[in-house]
Amino acid sequence: MKVFVVDLSVCNGCYCCQIACKDEHVGNDWTPYAKPQPDTGQFWMGLTEKVHGNVPHVKVSYTPFFCHHCDDAPCIEQCKAEAIHKREDGLVIIDPEKCIGCKLCADTCPHDAIFFNEQLNLAQKCTGCSHLLDNDPEEWTVPRCVDQCPTEALRFGEEEDFADFIAEADSYRPEIKTKSRVYYKGLPKKFIAGTLYEPTAEEVIIGASCTLKDTESGETYTETTNNFGDFWLKGLADDRTFTLTIEKDGHTKVIEGLTTDTARGLGDIPMDIQG
Repeated sequence: MKVFVVDLSVCNGCYCCQIACKDEHVGNDWTPYAKPQPDTGQFWMGLTEKVHGNVPHVKVSYTPFFCHHCDDAPCIEQCKAEAIHKREDGLVIIDPEKCIGCKLCADTCPHDAIFFNEQLNLAQKCTGCSHLLDNDPEEWTVPRCVDQCPTEALRFGEEEDFADFIAEADSYRPEIKTKSRVYYKGLPKKFIAGTLYEPTAEEVIIGASCTLKDTESGETYTETTNNFGDFWLKGLADDRTFTLTIEKDGHTKVIEGLTTDTARGLGDIPMDIQG
């Protein structure tokens, strides 16, 4: 069974995957795999660029999103026309000749990966370029998006060949429990960051101990301010409340009620250690 694996640590946001998908499907009729993709409004392979945190403590993430070719695909269950099927290789295909345009699959997809073509009255999505894999297997062993990825952040192949990668990877929104066949490494995690400085001396504070404690679980994260007075407490659980304790030369500063509903850049934090 085929899988897609995505290593976000090497994705540089070049958009080659998105462009390659457009180039392959816009204006091209690959029936019975897919009718032409509209030139605007649909991204069967779409790269999402997002800024996390607050200036100056920010991180930018690039994440390719596309059909997850789920093993327990709700779109298949909801399709009254039996137009959606899962192939033996694991790819999920919407047959454009059977689709009746009821939109149930698009409304059901928890990954928002199914689009509706109003002009053709069809549901459409990523096909894994199965028309290439089937009709020219010697030339095409991977979809166009994978072929065009310059950093190999996006790869495709047999599940067993990526066993080591999968063991260290995550599914996007695993709580949905659709058994996604797309695995990500380096999905954006929440963080709390800041810059510590001494207001009297007007200098950053280096080597301060910063301890973040989850007020519910008691789990702690520790970091030391660097040569710029910065600390980055990363890999935090979503929607939790934390208390930050900063210690330096016998002085302590406590900041309570920090939440991870979003990544947080606290900016400049004054701490008087001259007294």
